[in-house]
Amino acid sequence: MMWDEFICEMLRHRDLLREEGKMSTINPRFHAWRERQIRRCNDELGGTAASVTYPIIAFELSDGCSVGCWFCGLSADRFNGYYEYSQEHAALWRGVVGVASEMFGVAARTGFCYWATEPMDNPNYDRFLFDYYQITGALPQTTTAAPLKDRALTTRVLELFKRYRTVTNRFSVLSTTHLDQIHMAFSPEELIGVELVLQGKEALTAKAFAGRARERSEKLRVANKDDAIALLEGDHTTIACVSGFLVNMLQGRLQLVTPVPGSKRWPLGYRVLSERFFRTPDEFREGLQRMIDQHMLESPAPKLPIRFRRDLQYKAGNRCFHLRSRNMEHRVLDDIAPTSVGHLIACGSCTASELVRQVTTDGASVLAVADLLDQLYAAGVIEEDLDDSFAWQTS
Repeated sequence: MMWDEFICEMLRHRDLLREEGKMSTINPRFHAWRERQIRRCNDELGGTAASVTYPIIAFELSDGCSVGCWFCGLSADRFNGYYEYSQEHAALWRGVVGVASEMFGVAARTGFCYWATEPMDNPNYDRFLFDYYQITGALPQTTTAAPLKDRALTTRVLELFKRYRTVTNRFSVLSTTHLDQIHMAFSPEELIGVELVLQGKEALTAKAFAGRARERSEKLRVANKDDAIALLEGDHTTIACVSGFLVNMLQGRLQLVTPVPGSKRWPLGYRVLSERFFRTPDEFREGLQRMIDQHMLESPAPKLPIRFRRDLQYKAGNRCFHLRSRNMEHRVLDDIAPTSVGHLIACGSCTASELVRQVTTDGASVLAVADLLDQLYAAGVIEEDLDDSFAWQTS
């Protein structure tokens, strides 16, 4: 019973994180964009979607990763240095986190300090965590595959959890030997705030079909060695979770990202919408605002083609139409004009403004047509990735 309660508490934390990312008052455009991505992911990601918390920001405090897991869903590069906690770096770090907290309010508490990196590669990782706590009031969660690399650092991170609490930390366990070593190094009391994620060959944990696992699977399949492919879950297509900003402090790089199923187009399981670089907190703020203004639109862009997502199957009905993905089906009323709005979007040959003009020539209300387009856009069924060179690379 205690174990079941422990697992349920971790699941509640996951749901609370998803809720804490809401910011309808402090940043309504970002809020609406994130909600739209969540609805799209519920459609596209299948079973994976339920476990995604959609944090709004993530930071990398190193360049690459020293562990090199064969199944890494983000295909992390080899370790190439870390962001030192110097006086200059600490000032920039606190400034950047302060900007995020100011612009996004309590939603900034969903942030964490790793991505395609190993947290324990940075010997001052705990100092960055503590700064984050002091500025936002929340201690970032930690996931590490190297809890034994620097035992003192891991202990300091666990002490921060004990003192300030946070979402349950995670150790990625790479083998049964690794599991035994972790239990020898840490007491049950120390591990009470840690979820042990079993990733070894003996474990039943399915690997996401993205990143390095995807590359390995394809190489083995070409070599006719399908039986050598470790367990890959067809409905588990990404380990990416952030719908928002990815920040690499070492490179001064800012990206706007959102989860998508791993594909030839986006093999790492997340889409990059924009990228900028910064050297100061002010440049970081400007970069955030530019990306929000450019990509977090309230309605479909009037001068861009409007079409349904590539993974959706369109079917016309009687004064309605159906959109079917591999996980959901939408039924949409299409009775506001003699000309079918759904058919025009499915054809994908006109912009949003051209569609409105074409439909309203038959006497339909401009406001009614615009409202329907806004509803479809908010539901996440309108394609936002318009690069046609990848039109057929969705798997």
